[in-house]
Amino acid sequence: MTPFTTRFVDRRQAGRVLAQKLGRYRERDVVVLGLPRGGVPVAFEVAQALAAPLDVFVVRKLGMPGHEEYAIGALASGGVRLINEQAVALHGLDPGEIDRVAAAEQTELERRERSYRGERPFPDLHGKTVILVDDGLATGSTMRAAVQALRLEGPEKIVVAVPVSAADTCFAFRDIADDVVCIMTPDPFYAVGLWYEDFSQTTDEEVHELLDRARVRAA
Repeated sequence: MTPFTTRFVDRRQAGRVLAQKLGRYRERDVVVLGLPRGGVPVAFEVAQALAAPLDVFVVRKLGMPGHEEYAIGALASGGVRLINEQAVALHGLDPGEIDRVAAAEQTELERRERSYRGERPFPDLHGKTVILVDDGLATGSTMRAAVQALRLEGPEKIVVAVPVSAADTCFAFRDIADDVVCIMTPDPFYAVGLWYEDFSQTTDEEVHELLDRARVRAA
């Protein structure tokens, strides 16, 4: 993967570019799952291009107390909890601190699942190709949790697809997922948001709207 110096306009435009690299999955038994919230606008474009159903898979980053942007682990649907033991040891975090962070994020994870899915059941992924989409990968902790959790659902193949990623993180997913697509792996990387002209926060309302539009088109 060659470093780039350009930027995406926004998540929707990034999704259209990403979809072009996923064309080989069109006409297959595919489900596209976006990681809320920022991954959903990207996933919407991928699902439309591949004529595939769209849904969400909720994952919550566990941030270090006092420095919440620094991931020390992640939670995912299905009770999966991943902890970066190296980061925990480096910063001297005790189990009680981690449990408090995890409890708060578990509450938010459950809220989002109820909000986005309502009474709809989680899609049957057995034997299918699942394309997991986010707006970018930095440490990759949330995506790792998603992949681990989804393995329990019995898919034939898990594809990790993002518009931009730190190069070493993208490379590491070759050992975790069945296929990995990262459009840009800039060096230096710094942060996902630097590679978008518009990286404004995706709202719950936008997630609902895109999921509703996807369901209408699939009907």
